[in-house]
Amino acid sequence: MSDRYQGFVSTPIGKLLVKNLGLPAPVRLERYTAGAPLVAGTVVVGGRGRLAESLPGLLDTLGIASTTATADGEKYKGLVFDATGLESSTDLVALRDFFTPLMRSLDSCPRVVVIGTPPEQLEGPARVAQRALEGFTRSLGKEIGRGGTVQLVYVADGAEAATASTLGFLLSPKSAYVSGQVVRIGATGTDVPEVADWQQPLAGKVALVTGASRGIGEQIARVLHRDGATVVGVDVPQAASELQTLMKELDGDWLTLDITAKDAPQRIAHHLKEKHGGVDAVVHNAGITRDKKLANMAEDRWESVIAVNLTAPEKITRELLDQGLVNAHGSIVGVASIAGIAGNVGQTNYAASKAGVIGLVDAFAGELDNGITINAVAPGFIITQMTAAVPFATREVGQRLNAMAQGGLPVDVAETIAWYVNPASSAVNGNVVRVCGQMMLGA
Repeated sequence: MSDRYQGFVSTPIGKLLVKNLGLPAPVRLERYTAGAPLVAGTVVVGGRGRLAESLPGLLDTLGIASTTATADGEKYKGLVFDATGLESSTDLVALRDFFTPLMRSLDSCPRVVVIGTPPEQLEGPARVAQRALEGFTRSLGKEIGRGGTVQLVYVADGAEAATASTLGFLLSPKSAYVSGQVVRIGATGTDVPEVADWQQPLAGKVALVTGASRGIGEQIARVLHRDGATVVGVDVPQAASELQTLMKELDGDWLTLDITAKDAPQRIAHHLKEKHGGVDAVVHNAGITRDKKLANMAEDRWESVIAVNLTAPEKITRELLDQGLVNAHGSIVGVASIAGIAGNVGQTNYAASKAGVIGLVDAFAGELDNGITINAVAPGFIITQMTAAVPFATREVGQRLNAMAQGGLPVDVAETIAWYVNPASSAVNGNVVRVCGQMMLGA
C-alpha cells in the first residue's frame, strides 16, 4: 500500500503547502535491496574509548567504508561515536564537539550510532555520563530529519568483538524505520559465531515463523529466506492455501494448525525434530486483535487475544527448549507492540498480551544457555491491509506522530527480526526494539 499524503507533499502544490503551513514532510526512506552494499557511502568514526581503535576494522569486515578524517564539502552516510570513554558529565561536551560540525555534512537518510557502556556496570560520575547518552540520542533522533536515524548501543565490557551484526543493521537501510532506540550487547559465556557470508548469514539454518501466510509474517518469511534460512511457516488451516503457495515459492516447509490448540506445542516440536532435526530461529509473529473498551469486553474477546498473542508463544517456547530443539546460538523473537508499551484505547486485552510478550523476554533471557537469545520487536504504525481499514483521520494521525512522519512497512519489522536471528547477534539478548519511526508520544 502507498502513503498518499507522502505522494501529495512531493508534488509542487504539496511542497508549497508544506512550506507555508508547516505540515509534516515525510522523506521517502531508503530500504535495503538484496545484493546491495550495506552502506552506500562513507561512515565517519570518532570518539574515545574501548572500541575506538577497532571500529574501522569491524566496519571493514562488513564492507562499510569509514574514515576518521573529514573534508569540507564531502557528504557522509553515517556517524559512529565511541562514547565509552566519557567518565563524567563534563566529558559530555565531546558529543557536541564531534557531532555539531558534521550534522550539515550528512547525506539523505543518514545513520548515527553512539556506543556506550551499560550504566549499571559503572558507578559514580561515569554512570551519570553513560546514562546521559540516552537523552542525547533520543533528542537527536527527533531533530536529525531527512529520513535519518539515531541509536544508542550499550556494549558490555568484553563484548567489543560482538558488535558487527548490530552495527551492520543500524548503519544500513535495513533499519529504515528504527530510531531513538537503545540496544544492549552483553558479554556471553560462549564465543559469538563468525559469519562466512554477510549476504546470507542464515545459510543452513532453520527458521520457524508463526502467522506466516500474509502481512508482516509473509515479509518475515521472505527476508529470512533471502538471508539463507529454510523457513517453516505456521498458520491456521483457513490460511493453508496462501501458506503453501508462499512456502513453495521460498522452498520452505509448512505446518497448518491453531497455535492455541492444546497439542500445538508438541506438534510443532515433533515436526521440527522429525523433518529438520531442530530449529535455529523461532519467530512468534501470529497475533490477533479483538478491540473493545473494557466496559464492553466480552470474555471470549479477552481470552482469544491472550491465548493467541501470549499464552501460545510461551507454551511453544517452553516446549522447544525443554526438548532441546533450539540449536546452539539459536534465537527466539517475540512480536510485541507499541500498544504494550504505551497502551491504546479499546485495546486493554491486546496491550496486556503485547506487554506480556515483553515479560516473556524478561522471563527467559536470564535462563537461556548455549548462546541462545530471546528478544522482541515492538512495531508502531505499520501499513498493512489491516491498518487500511482504520478510519482515514485516525490512520493519518497514527502515521504522522513519529519523527519520520510516516508509517512503517512490514519489511521494517522483518529486517529487525533478521538482525536478531543472525548468529553473529548472539550477544544481543533481552532487548525490546521499537520499530515505530520513533513515536513522539507514549514510548
